[in-house]
Formats: sequence, C-alpha cells, structure tokens
Amino acid sequence: MIVMKFGGSSVANADRIRHIAEIVREYRDHRPVVVLSAMGDTTDDLFEAAEQALHGHVVLDKIEKLHLDTVKALEIPHEEVTRRLNELRTLLTGISMLKEITPRSRDYLVSFGERLSVRIFSAYLNTINIRSEFQDSWDIGFISDSNYNNAELLPETYETIRKTLGSYASGKKDDGKAIPVVTGFLALDKKGFITTLGRGGSDLTATVIGASLRAEEVQTWKDVDGILTADPRIVPEAHSVPVATYDEVAELAYFGAQVLHPRSMRPCLQTGTPVRVKNSYNISAPGSIIVTKHTEKVPPVRAITTKQNVTLVDIVSTRMLGQYGFLAKVFEIFAAHEVSVDVVATSEVSVSLTVDEKTEELSSLRRDLAKFAEVTIRKDKAIVTIICDVRRSSQILAQTFKVLALKKINIQMISQGASKVNISMICNSSEAVRVVRLLHQEYFGSDSTVLTNTSGGKK
Repeated sequence: MIVMKFGGSSVANADRIRHIAEIVREYRDHRPVVVLSAMGDTTDDLFEAAEQALHGHVVLDKIEKLHLDTVKALEIPHEEVTRRLNELRTLLTGISMLKEITPRSRDYLVSFGERLSVRIFSAYLNTINIRSEFQDSWDIGFISDSNYNNAELLPETYETIRKTLGSYASGKKDDGKAIPVVTGFLALDKKGFITTLGRGGSDLTATVIGASLRAEEVQTWKDVDGILTADPRIVPEAHSVPVATYDEVAELAYFGAQVLHPRSMRPCLQTGTPVRVKNSYNISAPGSIIVTKHTEKVPPVRAITTKQNVTLVDIVSTRMLGQYGFLAKVFEIFAAHEVSVDVVATSEVSVSLTVDEKTEELSSLRRDLAKFAEVTIRKDKAIVTIICDVRRSSQILAQTFKVLALKKINIQMISQGASKVNISMICNSSEAVRVVRLLHQEYFGSDSTVLTNTSGGKK
C-alpha cells in the first residue's frame, strides 16, 4: 500500500479536486490512503474569521462560498459540509460573545479546513465509482499531548493505526474496501479535544501512517517536480533531484527550501520507508524520492538554497584564551533569551553565529554578552547553503570561492554542518540571489565541467 498526501493548492477548487481524483484512480491498485490539507487559503480565511469574531462580527462568507460552490460544481451531497459549516458558525458566535480565543479553541477552529476537504473529496470519489470514506485522523488513532497549536503525537498512535487500517493495507485487489481519506494536521488529546500538529503537520500525518503500516512509499504531491536544485523563483532552469537522503532534505528545509519539514520525515526515517515528492500538475514527472542513504553514485553538489533576512553576531573575548567554558557561557545566554541559532563558526576566543532577523530586539542579549566579550551585530545578511558531499569540501570550496572572487563577492563567514551534507556561507542579503545563480550555473549549468571524477561528479 501507499500513502498519498495532497496539499492545499492540489485541492483548491472543484477542478483541482477532479484532477487529483484521477490521480488517485491511477494508483487505486496500490491500496492508497489519502491525506488532505485544507482547500486553498481556507486556513488563512479561518484565522481571518476568528479575528473578525473577536471584534464581534461573525463572517464566514469566503469559507462558505468556496466549499458550497465546490459541492455544487462537483454535484455531491451537501449535508456533511453544511453540518460542519453550521458547527463553525456556532463556534465563531461563541468567540464573538466571549471576545476571546484560547489555544484550544484556535485548534478547534483551524480543524474545519481539513474536516471539510476530506468530506468533499471522499464524496466526490464515491460519485465516480471509487469507493472511499472520510476519516477524521483521530478515528484511525491519532492521539497527541495537549500542547495546542504544536502538539506531539503519543507513541500509541502507531499501534492504533495498525489496528484500524491494517486490514485495509493488507487487503487484496478488488476486495471492495473503501479508500480512507484522512484529515492531515490534526489529532485528539487524551481529554478528547482537537489539537493541531504544527509546522509540516499534514506531511507528518502522511509519514506516520506510512511508517505505521510499512507502506511501499509515502507520496507527497506538491506543485513542483520534486526536490529542486534551487528555488525556481530564483533559478528558473532549476531541475529536480531524482534521489536525496533524509539528511540532505532536512538541511534544505532548514535553510529555506520549500520541501518537507524535518519533523515530518522522522517517522519514515526510523522505519526506512521511502518518501516521494511528486507534482500534481505534472503527473508524468517521476519526482524525487527520499531515502536513508545513497546506493548509487550521485553528483557531489546536490542543491543550493538560501535563507534571507538573518543577523550575524560576532562575539570576541581574548580574556577567554586558554580557559574552558567560553562557548557554554555564550549559549547559556542565548538560551536564557530564547534566541535560536542557525549557523555557528568558532575559534578559541571568538564565535560568530546567525539568528533569524525576526528575533525580537537583541539589545538585552547584547548587553549580557558584553559583560565578558566584545559584540558586533550585523543585520541584512543571508545564508547560502550548498547541499553536497562534504568529504569533497576542499574541491567544492575552492571552486566556489574562485567563482565568487571573480565577481568580487565577499563571503563573511563559513560553516560546515555536522551532518556532513552542507556547507553554509554568509553574505549580504542584497547579494544572495546573485550568489545562488552563480553557483547553480557553475555546478548545474549545461557547460559545467567541475568535479568530474569517479565519485559521481557532473558529466
């Protein structure tokens, strides 16, 4: 069996729903479990409706119109959708009366997007003779803690999924069992309240199901041809990477690429279940498959990505020369101020690191660091990351700096990741796009001749 996850753009309207229904039809013999996100911008519309309710206005016109128009266009029964919309109106009325929304009620509110989409899609599959049944994720075993807005699944989830879907997964072709259409992103806590799974939650739903049932593969359908060598908005000629490891994809996600969140890949990493990224707008494209390790030769440079709007913090203290505890003291202060660090480069008396520019005012952090070190804070920086075989870092760095030096681009810091699959460089934000384009042309351009030896370089 396989798991097929479709994001919001894939189910944005009636036409898109018809399209992905045909995709599911093509994979019907593979015993698919379908996982859906909310339709289009529904989640944002739900947040907007909540904001309106806090000001005393119950307005869900956009949400009602999208879903009821879709029901009408698909010519499916409306009762389930109408029931959920009425429930949503009741919730918004309560929020408008109390002038308050708690984390728990926010999760309840957001859940309507996925709960509506699975009911519509399942009903449509049934009208075109593909037997299916919608499932709220807790119906198949998704149980979480009570950390509303960012819940963690409890271990018993996996066993419960095996019990509820095991017979479907192990069934035979044409046995008449209905395809489960499951809400992504959601769970119930032990008290019976709806929770949401945070960033990458719908992908996490799919990978948890896939890992629980030892699926042939988990497919996550997006609007690009898999994992790309660069952001196509920056490099239009970027192409798909046929095979990538979990480590490589995790680094890509962390440093700005729009791929699966590392948290969502963890279940399949633990079981060795392959994850394939496919394009719902280009079904024939093979996409990219994510595996635990490479079994064939691959190019030393896999992809290039950038994370904009970061701040570079330089911390220097000659008083710490020959003494232990410098780094411990630095990171203790960052932890106390709840500031997360991205990239680090160190020496015995200094440390340079980057933080997200959206971090709150850094003046108090700087004041505490200044008690034992000189501190320089430089904003408007960017991280450019080369996903690569770090065993060949000398060659990759030599070629990279040769290209950038010719264009008079100055790199202000460099860090080699502990995962051994990335090299990160810091440059000015204004130069980041140019750096990515130059390096992509160097390593993936049609006239590229670098790194062409037997370890799997460009041909």
